[in-house]
Amino acid sequence: MSEAAQRGGALFPTYARYPIALVKGDGSWLWDEQGNKYLDFMCGIAVTNLGHAPKTVKEALVKQLDELWHVSNLFHIPNQEAAASLLTENSCADAVFFCNSGAEANEAAIKLARRYHQKVLNNGRYEVITLTNSFHGRTLATLTATGQDKVKEGFGPLPEGFRYVPLHDQAALEAAVSEHTAAIMLETVQAEGGVYPVQQEYLEFVRGLCDKHGVLLIIDEIQTGMGRTGKLFSYEHYSVEPDIFTLAKGLGSGFPVGAMLAKEKLRDAFAPGSHGSTFGGTPIATAAVKATVETIVQDRVADQAAQTGAYLTGKLKETLSGNPFVKDIRGKGLIIGIECAEPVSDLVTEARNRGLLVVTAGPNVIRLLPSLIITNEEIDHGVQILSTLLAEQATSIVKS
Repeated sequence: MSEAAQRGGALFPTYARYPIALVKGDGSWLWDEQGNKYLDFMCGIAVTNLGHAPKTVKEALVKQLDELWHVSNLFHIPNQEAAASLLTENSCADAVFFCNSGAEANEAAIKLARRYHQKVLNNGRYEVITLTNSFHGRTLATLTATGQDKVKEGFGPLPEGFRYVPLHDQAALEAAVSEHTAAIMLETVQAEGGVYPVQQEYLEFVRGLCDKHGVLLIIDEIQTGMGRTGKLFSYEHYSVEPDIFTLAKGLGSGFPVGAMLAKEKLRDAFAPGSHGSTFGGTPIATAAVKATVETIVQDRVADQAAQTGAYLTGKLKETLSGNPFVKDIRGKGLIIGIECAEPVSDLVTEARNRGLLVVTAGPNVIRLLPSLIITNEEIDHGVQILSTLLAEQATSIVKS
């Protein structure tokens, strides 16, 4: 082993890792290898929506592990077909493609949009319009689709065929649409970009623009899907339906899986051989999906998220009211951003030291992503830590 490997370990240093190792999780709580306990307001960044090690998903995975792990997608996979049926029965979609991650789901969505226009409609369209401050993934296509320059540095030349417009600027979006436009792609809440929810009027305008020009609407539900915003899928808050939407993160309760869902008219664009994934929709992965979706739907977990999200937002506004360091509290359901007057990275560290795990959304925003099954008592505990921390920060600024 080289000296560099000995200093940095065997992993590429692609993550600015926290100096703890988490070894156990249960519900909304985590423990590190030293036995320290943390209230989890991160959920693996919107992944463990049903809490850590949810019983129904664990049972489904254990059962499947005893039966069959992997076969090629050249065969029918009953779990995959059952999971796809659950998703389409509970959404506006008619067809599902399973993959392994959110980036792959968004990559599939971009490919489907282009192929639909070029192979079904034969109009040659290829361009995708996205929003500045968006985040869609780390593959070459999805980081190019992302409206943030920081994720693109050092990866050029980037694929062509992407244009960017500011959120809520209707005139800029309309001007960007051309004879080359295949799709408009957006998040209903810009999670990585600062937790900015999309306005109802704007999304209605986008849908109307797509219909007028024969453009597909793609909604990235990687962070907002699976009950996170108080609906099973966040587009349900709006009077619009996407042509394509994407899922991952909370889809498998921590098991790596993604999905791209689309309307019936797009089915023929993905003919045999046009797209694929060796590990997409394995018996194990789709056992996790099936159990996760069933639990969220049967236990009305999205409704619970709407209620606890309103409770959490109300508590934050109550306890942080008048704090000069806090500029805004915004979000939808249980994806909430606290915008602060200065960078918050040190506050995230101090929150962890006090037993609360949170994450940033840009330099000045604390992002809260608790489990959808979190209790009001657990919320009170987390808010108490945050409000004390932010009050101390406000006092230190005043003194300086």
